[in-house]
Amino acid sequence: MKEIAVKALAKINLGLDVVRKREDGYHEVRMVMQTIHLFDRLEIKKTASGDITMTTNLAFLPTNENNLVYKAAKLLKDEFAIPDGVDVKLHKHIPVAAGMAGGSTDAAAVLYGMNRMFDLGLSKEELMKRGVKIGADVPYCIMRGTALAEGIGEKLTALSPMVKCPVLIAKPQISVSTKFVYENLKLNENTIHPDIDKLIADIKAKDLEQIGKDMGNVLETVTIPNYPVIAEIKDHMREHGAVNAMMSGSGPTVFGLFDKEETAVEAYEAMRASGLAKQVYLTSIYNNAR
Repeated sequence: MKEIAVKALAKINLGLDVVRKREDGYHEVRMVMQTIHLFDRLEIKKTASGDITMTTNLAFLPTNENNLVYKAAKLLKDEFAIPDGVDVKLHKHIPVAAGMAGGSTDAAAVLYGMNRMFDLGLSKEELMKRGVKIGADVPYCIMRGTALAEGIGEKLTALSPMVKCPVLIAKPQISVSTKFVYENLKLNENTIHPDIDKLIADIKAKDLEQIGKDMGNVLETVTIPNYPVIAEIKDHMREHGAVNAMMSGSGPTVFGLFDKEETAVEAYEAMRASGLAKQVYLTSIYNNAR
């Protein structure tokens, strides 16, 4: 196999709770992760040069060792002493720095693609073990589907598949630093934590209405006071028929879940017309295997 094209799918968090801050500075989390049908495309080719090269449609993205795509290619190339070069063309559609694991899913796609292209024979679990060296979200992006993430996000448990429904994605003009959000998160007796176990039960019951009621993201306590547009987008989605709307990850992207395609299409048009978001996509829950 000389080349392979791979889709790198985005994720949203249906629930995100921070349990505590550890002595090493990391935060312990409990999150319900969900893959959606919004994706980047990667074309991976063998080259004779022996080097790792990459290009992308977004000029501001690094194309060297500062990109997780490059790190993923280097990890496998070094470990398996692959003499061939690897060229990656990244077609980016997932919003950047948006709480949707865009960089992590691109790295996961490279691990998956190179494993097939060079016939390395690694299982999904073996790829996930290597993925955690690149970033905490990479193993989940290899796994995909509906999952509970614990620890710093690296302990994964597959859950019952999420009910399929339309998903509206809206990313405002702003960028939010994950570091800033976690540094300013105050966990005390007044913190309202989402009930992750109840959310998991709702997903198992395929009860979209109840899933909407029990969704929660503790990081909104930091982002919404600092970036009120996030709350405006959430309200806008709810006013236009979303079962519920919430920020994904550390933001600033907001997603809304809908029970009907027609309602979701109308909400998509209204969101585009509102000017609240720079990037707006209408997609759906993704549950299939790769």
